[in-house]
Amino acid sequence: MTPAVGQQRDVYVHPIQSPQKPKVHPNPRSATADEFDDDAVLHGVLLDGTVLSGREAEIVEMERSRVANARLNGISLRQSLFSDSEFDTVDFANARALDTSLLRCRLTASRLTGSHWRAGKFTDVTLDGGRADLAQFRASQLRRVVFQDVNLLQADFQGAELAHVRFEGCDLTGAQFAHCKMTRVEFSNCTMLDVGGTAGLKGAIVRGPGGQELALSLARDAGILIEP
Repeated sequence: MTPAVGQQRDVYVHPIQSPQKPKVHPNPRSATADEFDDDAVLHGVLLDGTVLSGREAEIVEMERSRVANARLNGISLRQSLFSDSEFDTVDFANARALDTSLLRCRLTASRLTGSHWRAGKFTDVTLDGGRADLAQFRASQLRRVVFQDVNLLQADFQGAELAHVRFEGCDLTGAQFAHCKMTRVEFSNCTMLDVGGTAGLKGAIVRGPGGQELALSLARDAGILIEP
């Protein structure tokens, strides 16, 4: 039957794809900080309590490994790859990672405050808890990524491409989304006050109180003044 004028057909929307779980080595060997260097290839290692603060390294590859209670704050990485790995209570504050990729990784209760992930690739990644306030994901590609209960205060996603990405219970106050490209992106029960670049959220789904908060930012970007 042809629908009446003004009546909309039901359209099936494909569900958001969830990240694949990392395949961490069941018995990783203990590694030292000296092994984390230029052109290093680390397979099935454990870095527990390791301090790598301020270290510079290029083209590091780490796979099927686990990093726990470690300090990588201020580290500088370039063209590196982390795959099938878990990061538990790791400090990435003020890290600089250019053209670096995370593939099938999980970050739990970790700190990414002020870190830069410019032109990076996040595929099948889960960030559970922790902080990523003031973090930059500019011009990065995020596919099948979940931010769960993460502090993303003033995080910067400008120019990023997001596909099958979920933000759940996150604080996105002051976050920037200008010139983003979004495909199957959802915000659920997030704080979305004073969000910038609202045009970059086109196509996203917002659930919970964040929708009303976002409306104020949409009005601001449209040049609408709302007075009490």
